[in-house]
Amino acid sequence: MASVHESLYFNPMMTNGVVHANVFGIKDWVTPYKISVLALLYEMTASKITLPERRRLNKLILPLQQGPDLTLGQFLQTVEECCPQTAYAVKLRLHEMADGELKDMEYFFSTLPTPFTAFDSEAYKTSVVGLFMRHMLLAYNKLSFSQVYKLYKSLQHYYHSHYAKPTDGQVGLAALVADDSEMDLTSIEDTVGDRIDKEELDTPLHESELRNDNTPSRGPLSQKQAEYFLARQAYLLKNDENKALKPAALQEELNNMLKFNPDFAEAHYLNYLNSMRVQDIFLSAHSLLHYFDRLILSGNEGKSNGDEGYGRSLRYAALNLASLHCRFGHYQQADLALQEAIRIAQESNDHVCLQHCLSWLYTLEQMKGSDSTVLTEDSVKMAAHFCLPYLASLGIQSLVQQGATQGKTAHKLINALKDTDILHWKHSLSELIEISLAQTTSIWRMYGKSTMALQQAQLLLNMSSLEPVNFGVQQNNTEAFAVALCHLAELHAEQGLYFAVSEILQHLKEQFPPHSQNAKLWMLCDLKIQFERHMNEGKYHLAEPLVTAISALNKTEGLYRKAQVLKALNRSTEAYSVLQRLQVHCEKTKCTEMVIRMMLSTAELHWESSGFSTALPLLLQALALARQHHLQSLASETILHLAFTQLMLGVPEQALSVLHEAIEPVLAHGAVIDKGRALLLTARCQMAVAGFSPNGQGQADLRLAVLAVDTLNEATAYFSKLDCKERLRDVHYLQAQLYRSLGQISQCNKSAMLFRLLDQDLQTPAPPVSMRL
Repeated sequence: MASVHESLYFNPMMTNGVVHANVFGIKDWVTPYKISVLALLYEMTASKITLPERRRLNKLILPLQQGPDLTLGQFLQTVEECCPQTAYAVKLRLHEMADGELKDMEYFFSTLPTPFTAFDSEAYKTSVVGLFMRHMLLAYNKLSFSQVYKLYKSLQHYYHSHYAKPTDGQVGLAALVADDSEMDLTSIEDTVGDRIDKEELDTPLHESELRNDNTPSRGPLSQKQAEYFLARQAYLLKNDENKALKPAALQEELNNMLKFNPDFAEAHYLNYLNSMRVQDIFLSAHSLLHYFDRLILSGNEGKSNGDEGYGRSLRYAALNLASLHCRFGHYQQADLALQEAIRIAQESNDHVCLQHCLSWLYTLEQMKGSDSTVLTEDSVKMAAHFCLPYLASLGIQSLVQQGATQGKTAHKLINALKDTDILHWKHSLSELIEISLAQTTSIWRMYGKSTMALQQAQLLLNMSSLEPVNFGVQQNNTEAFAVALCHLAELHAEQGLYFAVSEILQHLKEQFPPHSQNAKLWMLCDLKIQFERHMNEGKYHLAEPLVTAISALNKTEGLYRKAQVLKALNRSTEAYSVLQRLQVHCEKTKCTEMVIRMMLSTAELHWESSGFSTALPLLLQALALARQHHLQSLASETILHLAFTQLMLGVPEQALSVLHEAIEPVLAHGAVIDKGRALLLTARCQMAVAGFSPNGQGQADLRLAVLAVDTLNEATAYFSKLDCKERLRDVHYLQAQLYRSLGQISQCNKSAMLFRLLDQDLQTPAPPVSMRL
């Protein structure tokens, strides 16, 4: 069965019959490049090629016709990648015309099978190829003899410049064609309604990506070429930034385009998108304002909407300006622009624009740190009333995010997301489906359910997009995918699977280059993973430089990591000062997770000064806060801290009883380091309950002692997986004492030897085991 793309050449194609004026004034129908495309179409009809090659060539037709003119080398290379035999035939055909006489080019046009001269031609009158050949023949037949001669000389130059070495005095082809003012047939061009998938092209057809730096700059594009270029680049920027032109190259092309037509509104909008990539505040705002100014001047809005078109552009310009300032964190300027958009929308009674303004209003309040629950609920109700499913779903997702930070139960949040998913699938809102899955992953991760988080992340990564795939682009470079991949990297790092982590991060780096807008996600994720790994391995000198880099991406995370390093380096006073300052900031911003972590770190500082009783109120407060917000992982970690405190206060039975409550979720969902710490603490509690004494005095419970040995062996496996030498040193120390009390001298000597080797390797004095969890 023929592919869909074959309809572009062999089957009739519906067109909308709309023609656009060539605002650039370029004569792009009678050019040597278009003669090369015509020769390709002729050879495709005349020669016998395989069906796969024909399909690949058919996919090239529309990009070759609508795209910018290519040099002969670029054109032949593109065709040769699909069918070498046809590329060779096209080269011979061009050689016959360029190295022959003028009559050879005339003979080619006279023998060309067309929908008008050959009734059995496969190029239908209304197909893409039929329309193209019609324009070419009409243009050629209206040329005078002198114009035909100039076209022939241009063809010779086009052909021979591919083989001749460039010289300083060489004149570009574009200049020759642009100077020929008599070769213009008409000021109108045909437009093709649909854009095909371009999955066959690994390299873009745009000239600036293929030409050398020494290649002279071409002239301006035609209207059709400019529209095709802008549509392609805008689509790539939205869906796969890696395949779009580099920011500098795209800026150069846009400047060249605007030089010939400064009022081209779409070029200003693409310039705005390109400036956003490099975080250029001034140029992005400048281009956005110029886009709406040119949109009003062009009269497009006024023609379609009467007098309302002018006001519509103004209010949406203010709304876009507000979103731009939100993106850069200019909340005051964003609020002013948003109020202006609301005022104009109210005057025009534009409910749709007002609904967009309301959604940005509660988003702005969230960014400021204010409670926007009421605004969000109103936005959802109004969006549902005006049948705006996209805005209604976004509002519900925002409510779910706020509910998660406010301590709502997990089943309520998941049920709310499930209801919105029904709406997403009903209206084919692919982007919101991805956001919903990424949000579900984050919720399960926050609540400490790592298995469910892993499942949701895998579901997102294996989901087929509902969006139409154009230009060979897959929907896998959105923020939702970046969030899911970062969660996967952190989940693998928690289990000690650092090789898998490196592969995930490498994919993130390729999919989201450093200059892209979502690159900060994997940068912060990578730094946090490196920091935790160095801290687990006791390499504090390597972890300390990472604090500055983390602070540059997230100030809160950076301060917390700084306190951890200071505490590990026994600089308790400085660590306590940082923790107190950070806790005040987190309470103000209502960052509950970080507040609990601050309390746990502060309690650990109290341990170092043997202030176990003073640590209890902090731990109980942290436990109450964790349970109130249903943060199971933090609640389990807090229970471990409580058990350790009770052990140090001399009530090991109570500590062991408390541990039984936390050990199951830790082993089920916790990180490897948490599992090892929990088992090490359990073994110490078992030793204390058994009446074990380091000096060997008294009678110990052998059953609990043997149980403690097994628990320490299991903890050893977890610590070995992460290469936590300091923790392993503590484990071997306790094992040696246990084996000695049990009379197992050989095992005791083995554990003592392992302890000695690790102690020599670390070259740091072992801290008292009783002072660390």
